Amino acid sequence: AHVLVMWAPLDFSVVGSSLFISVSLTFAAVVVFFTFYSFSEEKEEQPARRMSHNPVKHEHADTMGVGKAIAVLTSGGDAQGMNAAVRAVVRVGIYTGAKVFFVHEGYQGLVDGGDNIREATWESVSMMLQLGGTVIGSARCQDFRTHEGRLKAARNLVKRGITNLCVIGGDGSLTGADTFRAEWSTLLQELVKAGAITVEEAKKSSFLNIVGMVGSIDNDFCGTDMTIGTDSALHRIMEIVDAITTTAQSHQRTFVLEVMGRHCGYLALVTALASGADWVFIPESPPEDDWEEHLCRRLTETRTRGSRLNIIIVAEGAIDKHGKPITSEDIKHLVVKRLGYDTRVTILGHVQRGGTPSAFDRILGSRMGVEAVMALLEGTPDTPACVVSLSGNQAVRLPLMECVQVTKDVTTAMNEGRFDDALKLRGRSFQNNWNVYKILAHVRPPSAKSGYSLAVMNVGAPAAGMNAAVRSTVRIGLIHGHRMLAVHDGFEGLAEGKVEEIGWGGVGGWTGRGGSSLGTKRTLPKKYFEQISNTITDFGIHGLIIIGGFEAFTGSLELIEGRAKYEELCIPICVIPATVSNNVPGSDFSIGADTALNTITSTCDRIKQSAAGTKRRVFIIETMGGYCGYLATMAGLAAGADAAYIYEDPFTIHDLETNVEHLTEKMKTTVKRGLILRNEKCNENYTTEFIYNLYSEEGKGIFDTRKNVLGHMQQGGSPTPFDRNFGTKMGAKAVAWMSGKIKECSRHGRIFANTADSACLLGMRRRALVFQPLAELKEQTDFEHRIPKEQWWLKLRPILKILAKYKIELDTSETAHLEHITRKRVSGEGAL
Repeated sequence: AHVLVMWAPLDFSVVGSSLFISVSLTFAAVVVFFTFYSFSEEKEEQPARRMSHNPVKHEHADTMGVGKAIAVLTSGGDAQGMNAAVRAVVRVGIYTGAKVFFVHEGYQGLVDGGDNIREATWESVSMMLQLGGTVIGSARCQDFRTHEGRLKAARNLVKRGITNLCVIGGDGSLTGADTFRAEWSTLLQELVKAGAITVEEAKKSSFLNIVGMVGSIDNDFCGTDMTIGTDSALHRIMEIVDAITTTAQSHQRTFVLEVMGRHCGYLALVTALASGADWVFIPESPPEDDWEEHLCRRLTETRTRGSRLNIIIVAEGAIDKHGKPITSEDIKHLVVKRLGYDTRVTILGHVQRGGTPSAFDRILGSRMGVEAVMALLEGTPDTPACVVSLSGNQAVRLPLMECVQVTKDVTTAMNEGRFDDALKLRGRSFQNNWNVYKILAHVRPPSAKSGYSLAVMNVGAPAAGMNAAVRSTVRIGLIHGHRMLAVHDGFEGLAEGKVEEIGWGGVGGWTGRGGSSLGTKRTLPKKYFEQISNTITDFGIHGLIIIGGFEAFTGSLELIEGRAKYEELCIPICVIPATVSNNVPGSDFSIGADTALNTITSTCDRIKQSAAGTKRRVFIIETMGGYCGYLATMAGLAAGADAAYIYEDPFTIHDLETNVEHLTEKMKTTVKRGLILRNEKCNENYTTEFIYNLYSEEGKGIFDTRKNVLGHMQQGGSPTPFDRNFGTKMGAKAVAWMSGKIKECSRHGRIFANTADSACLLGMRRRALVFQPLAELKEQTDFEHRIPKEQWWLKLRPILKILAKYKIELDTSETAHLEHITRKRVSGEGAL
């Protein structure tokens, strides 16, 4: 079995005083955005066994690459986000003093040499961040598979003094790189003997360092939870699913959608969760032999409940228990023949590879690119070829061939019919996705009821993904046998008795809806305690699940205080963080923040395009977030900003002056544009208008300045795949906790919950979803500024400075150690 290693990308732009950073800081922390579609319910990794490799301490990172040369190539199938990785490798490599070379057309360019291998400059990777595919090209190369081809490739590298190779591709591309490295000494001897290179050249290139980054939209590589391109592919798929849903509803049709995934069902599985599909076929878990009967019954039940459509997701590699392919056309013919439904097939194909990379993939590519350069420059002849990844909040380097072997083990298990093993080998995150899907899609609400009533409500500003969380909460609650109640308009609605029972069909189609269908308000409950107590009694509410932002957190704290006077408030309470600001204590990530981040990033892309056309123009962009600088920081890295001003990182007029001077120098290059992000409450005096006026005055004759306040567009739009998936899992987890807590607090038919652990916040901490008593989180909160006292993403801010060409000191003494991939025993999955 293998362990999925968590990673997390995050970017950011920075301003401010000169920074002395440590890579441990720079590369540490992220997880949230980053357990992206796959969080564990508990820590799944065993401590990794560290290898003997110890990082070398460099006093000056900006000179550690002097005299060295790095080549970067992309190979195999293209994936969105590859350009972000290439950009980071080039810029960080140049920052360290190394020469960096593009290898165009993948391994074919390495074999052919000539103009295919060109030196890169800082400006040559400008405007690459938002482009899909790979700008430097990729090709399937048969020549490199031969010894003669690798001999040519070695000569081309040696002649340019290149001894560090960064390969971005799938397992086949990375395996080829490892073979190349293993043969390096032999290849050099042959070249010297043939007179193709001199003895001196051979000595200077005595060993080859290889570092890999995984670019694959299938997310089929073991050793990282998310490969570069997977999130963007899910964006493309969900855009199409949403579009098809509207036409399917109009004509009461059934749609069969085929997505990529020849050997891995990740895309199909997450699409099914995020779209609320009726059925999904994946290669890791073929359906039972009588699946045709089950499928038809499931589709019929969905229509009986009032739905006007059915959605079936099929991975291209779907098979039955006997290894026979299950095709989209097979399913269509089955549905038409047995049910007579108007059924259509849509095969998405290569559209999944195309388009602009998501914010997540840009950040992932950028972080991995930075770490790859550090791994290359610290490499020694004894260092195995490695893959850079993230585990928890830490960058890790995993032996390349160990990851490749575990990846092959999954395919072997499927080929041998050991499908349970294959599913477990994918890791607990994959299993959790599969288990939540099975519960929502295949488990019917029981006829016997629990006798308990749960209420669900939204509090605070609307956030995309809230509705997905409500849908999951309601349906999982019904599966647990509870009576589910929907509270409209937050605490105010609870006080006014705006409560109604909600059934399975009442939340149909909610996963893709933005905003809050229940209605939400910022009103706090303290002044309504008596009315709220009466409502709880009148409707017999035994537990309350509150989905919202900082107001949900503070309002729940008020309810806890009210327990002393009002016994009706002594019921279990669970808060699920949902806010674009990502400022709720106790959770690294909030529902809605990913959607807002992608909205800001796409807007910045358009603004940069405008600036590139007019030349010599700087845009000042104001983002939401209150006092929390998460959106400005992350969007800064995802959009390639020159600076991001936030409250948590204080700045002075001197810092503003430094940034203006930096942009002035930038205008002398071929990149004649600038992008500055400002969090809305970063400084009460240095307002957006002030910064705009300052830049306008200081840039006279050098650049023009424009400003944009993005406003409430950041709260709107359809939720991203991550927010849909995250909300779905959070709702399921909250109901499971609530069911247990109600039973625990039940005494003689009455519920009395008055302990600290009866009112909790469900948050993502590193890779785990954990319940934390609200009372304990008070100590971790800055209530005046409505932010947590400690925020993990602040440690990532230095990366933007480097990528924006600021000269800062970088301590590399604590970069990631090389670790063995952890192997888990194949064990059963705990109940949800």
